Formats: sequence, C-alpha cells, structure tokens
Amino acid sequence: MSAPYYESFREPLTSGFRITYVTAPGGYHPPHWHEELEILFHLNGESDITIDGKKYQLHPKHMIVVDARQVHSTFSHDPTSMFVCIHISKSYMEKYVPGLDLYQFRCTPEDVRDDNFQDYLDTCMLLQDLTKAYIRNPVTLSMETEGYVLQIFARLIQHFSRPQSTLPENASLLNAERIRTAISYVIAHYKEPVSLQEAADQLGFSKEYFCRFFKKAMGMSFLQYVNEVRAAHIYQDLENTDLPVAEIMEQNGFTNQKLFNRTFKSIYGCTPSAVKRKAAAAADRS
Repeated sequence: MSAPYYESFREPLTSGFRITYVTAPGGYHPPHWHEELEILFHLNGESDITIDGKKYQLHPKHMIVVDARQVHSTFSHDPTSMFVCIHISKSYMEKYVPGLDLYQFRCTPEDVRDDNFQDYLDTCMLLQDLTKAYIRNPVTLSMETEGYVLQIFARLIQHFSRPQSTLPENASLLNAERIRTAISYVIAHYKEPVSLQEAADQLGFSKEYFCRFFKKAMGMSFLQYVNEVRAAHIYQDLENTDLPVAEIMEQNGFTNQKLFNRTFKSIYGCTPSAVKRKAAAAADRS
C-alpha cells in the first residue's frame, strides 16, 4: 500500500492530536511505529492490522487502537480504502490524566467483550459523528473536532486502558527499542544503498546476530523489509508523478530491476506499469 493521502486540519504540537481522513489504494503497508497512540476507524472495506506480530481483521465502521510505540502494519483487501486516522500524544494528554503515558491501551477485536461491547459501539458512533461533522464543515468544526476527540479518548481511557502496575522486563523493553531503532534507520535511509553492517552497528550487533535478531522479531529478513519500504514509497510515486518507472525505482533505492519487479508484484499483485496506467486513466476521467 502506498503512503496514504492525508488531509489534516489539526497539528499535534498545538492540540495533542492530529486527525487525517485517508483514501488509500489497497495493498500492504510495511511495519512502522510512531510516538503517538493511533486510532483507526474504517469507513469502507476490509483490512488486516498486524500489531506486534499479531493479526486482526478490521471491518467497516469498526475501530482498532494501536498504542504508542507499537510496531504495526496494514493490509487492505479492497482496491480503495477510506478510514479516519487519529494520532494522540499521551504525554500531552497528561494534563487531563496525570501518568497517562504509563497507561497501556488495548482495543482490538479480541478485547471487545460483553461487558464493554456497548462502550465500544458508543465510541464508534462518536467516530462516525466526527466524520459527519467534517463533511458538513461548519464554522465551528475546530471546536466540534476537539470535543469529539476528547470524548473518544476519554472512553478509551475508561474502558480500554489500564495503568501498568509493573513494567515489562528489561530485556523485552530493550528488544522492542532495538527493533524501533532498526525500523527508524530504514525509514531514514531507504533511498540510499542501505548497509547491513551500518544497520547492525546501530544496535551494536554483528551482522550475523543482527540478521537472526531482526528475522525473529519481524518475521522477515532485514533486506526484505528494506525492499518492502522502498516498494511502498514507489507505489505512491507511481500514482503521483509522471516520472518513468525506472527513474522512480532508482530514486527510492532499488538498483536491481529484476528484484524490484519481483518484490513489487509479490506485494501488490501487479506490475509498476499497471499502477501507472491506472493512475493516468483516473486522472483523465477527473
């Protein structure tokens, strides 16, 4: 899946949250992470959301919460998916709930039970109302938006979070931080010739140990992950630029044409040229 198109009207640095209404092509978006908690609310289509290696199905008009600093990926089964994405800074929201940064949030399909099912539905209804307000675009939109987000987050705190009475073991914390470091390194350098040795050096590992560590944690080799990140960015460029496929490929770090074609087709089920033709046809119709 390409990096989605975002329409933002709220920046987290000033309000503690950011809302984006996303229309994105179907397919796969590689594992990534961010400092903020993320709420995903599907408006249409079906997706698989993988959080810390566990896969969940997300249906239309349902939500899932990805806690801050959790590694996650998405796979959309539909040609075009629309969803609401809200990023919330737990640190910023501590002005309302002290110690919130130490709360653990869990709201996946398996966390919805009989005793909190109505709370889950009510929260989804608030997300629908938020979307309706955005479509109406009243002069009070900014005020209404803040009110909805605070209500949604308050319900998550009340019904889908818990203070961590004990911290995870030091080894688990360290390994999670190491994986985030490796992911951040790839995201920062995917356009360049990514060096396995340099990536291993980020963690103070030998190349051999780093390869074993990464594959055990992520379920794929380091090189495969690098190429998936590159392919995701290439998909976006294919849809949004007039550059030739070969030039887009090289700009995003691929130097081996055969490897690129094989990787791209294995992820998206089509060729880069097909994506480019489809984008051009859509532009002609509009």
